[in-house]
Amino acid sequence: MIPAAGVGRRMGALIPKQYLELAGRPVIDWSLGLFLDHPRISGVLVSLDPGDGYWQQTAFADHPRVRRVPGGAERCRSVLNALDLLARETDEADWVLVHDAARPCLRGGDLDRLLEALINHPVGGLLGVPVRDTMKQVGETGAVRSTVPREDLWHAFTPQMFRLGLLRRALHAALEQGRLVTDDAGAVELMGLEPVLVEGHADNIKITRPEDLLLAGFYLEQQGRRC
Repeated sequence: MIPAAGVGRRMGALIPKQYLELAGRPVIDWSLGLFLDHPRISGVLVSLDPGDGYWQQTAFADHPRVRRVPGGAERCRSVLNALDLLARETDEADWVLVHDAARPCLRGGDLDRLLEALINHPVGGLLGVPVRDTMKQVGETGAVRSTVPREDLWHAFTPQMFRLGLLRRALHAALEQGRLVTDDAGAVELMGLEPVLVEGHADNIKITRPEDLLLAGFYLEQQGRRC
């Protein structure tokens, strides 16, 4: 499923970032297309703001394997809305993947690697890459407090892959605790479980700022992907 109810304020754009043009098509079309082309993905749920006026202009708005569900005020609520719908229709042991609408450069090979690594895992996991840069912890004024050892640090990416029942319980529990987790693995971790990090490629970037669009266009070109 793809949560896409956010507005992307840091982009400073007039429309939500998932609908900005990237290499000839909306960002979300690149993100969706890879999953719809994959033989092991049965369908995609997209969580959208109820007042979304852009979705119908995308390539997959009327696709038979794409369904629209109401989004929430936060990402975790958007994901949970989709999971609650699935829970009425399918088995809780089925795997679900959650992918950011604003990550259009996911490689098919990385998706395959994630599926193969986790298919028999008792918890699940996510794509990521080890941190390469020096990491600094700063205070409210921007002054450096300390240098954080990077040896065990990873950048967390999506997709993130968990059993339907487990992820649903984890997100409900997090919300009951007042924890608005920013990724699905974080909710699972709050249950005392340990998701697995599967190394992918660093070009699986999340579009957050205007310069990210240019970089994403370059990565798509390097991957040989065309609209």
